[in-house]
Amino acid sequence: MPDRMYQCLIVDDEPHAREILRRYIEQLPQLSVAAEAPNAIHAMVILQQQPIDLLFLDIHMPKLSGIDLIKSYRIQPRIILTTAYEQYALQAFDLDVSDYLLKPIAFERFVKAVMKALPGEQSPAALPENNTTEAPFLYLRSDRKMVKVYLDSIYYIESMKDYVRVRTIDGDVISKHSMAALEAILPPQQFIRVHRSFIAAINKVLAISAGKLQLAPGEIPIGNLYRLGVMKLLQ
Repeated sequence: MPDRMYQCLIVDDEPHAREILRRYIEQLPQLSVAAEAPNAIHAMVILQQQPIDLLFLDIHMPKLSGIDLIKSYRIQPRIILTTAYEQYALQAFDLDVSDYLLKPIAFERFVKAVMKALPGEQSPAALPENNTTEAPFLYLRSDRKMVKVYLDSIYYIESMKDYVRVRTIDGDVISKHSMAALEAILPPQQFIRVHRSFIAAINKVLAISAGKLQLAPGEIPIGNLYRLGVMKLLQ
């Protein structure tokens, strides 16, 4: 398990924007969604009632803007601003925020902002610190617990709508992730997207035929859009 869980507060007046951030947060094992607020006034109440480590804060909101909230709240958690407007960047950094994310927010950019806001943290797929020789791994939320999955144990990953099936040497792990999110954190020298629904471990490929890859658990398809990249890499 991660050494600690960072409690996050999402503040945005758009439900869809809150949902995207919630999904992103759920995919990083060191983060937890403590609360959500549809406006800055509600957020101020939450900040007074419970400890928050990381604040994802929209700027344009009714009654009180995100910048007004930063100015009015004396004891602040680390802040990542999320907005569709570029013109507030200089003003925001004068307020000592950790990062400034422009909507629509890509998951890769989100991860970079979190790592910047939480010094010493690492992405889920990163190696442990230099004082250990443990193999690379990631944590996946599965069946209400965090499951440690070593990267070299993975055969392939299969999309299942809002979930993924990670097929490993030790069995399957079902987790609520998107393929894009996992592709962003898996090392490209070790894994390759071969189909819109499949990511394969390169060193686990036993054979390649017309439109298919053969791995120990069975065959998986190669999508037409990925065929050229797969052939170049495996050759």
